[in-house]
Amino acid sequence: MHPAPSVIIFSVFSGMGFGLLAFLGAGIVTPSGLPAFLWWGLGYGLAVVGLLASTFHLGNPQRALLAFTQWRSSWLSREAWASVATRLLLAPVALSDWLGFGWPREIGFLGAALALGTVFTTSMIYTQIKAVPRWHHPVTPLMFMMFSLTGGAILSGQHLLAALLCLALAAVLLTCLPMLGDYFTSDMLSASPKTAMVGNLINDSVQSPGQTGQAGALVMLVLVVAVLPMFYYVRVTSRGDTVS
Repeated sequence: MHPAPSVIIFSVFSGMGFGLLAFLGAGIVTPSGLPAFLWWGLGYGLAVVGLLASTFHLGNPQRALLAFTQWRSSWLSREAWASVATRLLLAPVALSDWLGFGWPREIGFLGAALALGTVFTTSMIYTQIKAVPRWHHPVTPLMFMMFSLTGGAILSGQHLLAALLCLALAAVLLTCLPMLGDYFTSDMLSASPKTAMVGNLINDSVQSPGQTGQAGALVMLVLVVAVLPMFYYVRVTSRGDTVS
């Protein structure tokens, strides 16, 4: 698969932006003053840039506004409405944090839920495409939500939570490797047809009689390789917090 660059930019920037907005709206991180302006600005900026990038892979970008009219049947239209509603709903919370108004944060929780709902609607745009079997899969919304939450935790400086979400994301990827075989091909590593991704090795081992033990060993090996750096990162950051 060779998705358009605008699709990649849209998915990454929009997901991380709305993930950060969800963390800010829910009050998991509550900055004030200039840090609030920068944090909220980063969340809004990533979300806006990501959604603007999405217009470049439309057949006719000039007609992007028409997407708002098809909300009854189109996930693209639902995403457009959800994204606008999220930013409007979270605007008072952002202003309160920045200017120190001290307004109640209850509306922020609704905005956080809408931010994650926007990510879900984005994932459903791809999930409904039957022409791409590896997108037309129930795992796709889960992956979008996991990546968005992980990006939000990283950008909001929640080190421990970010590490735990990375661990959960690694677990989801390991579980889904055999189901998402088209994502894990030799083309991702090199042009050599002899190159094999670990997902292919696990899948081949599971399907080969008497090789389930090897498949389990490969899964454990990848899990250890993924988990050890995360624990090391948590330990280092914990020491830094203690020293400061």
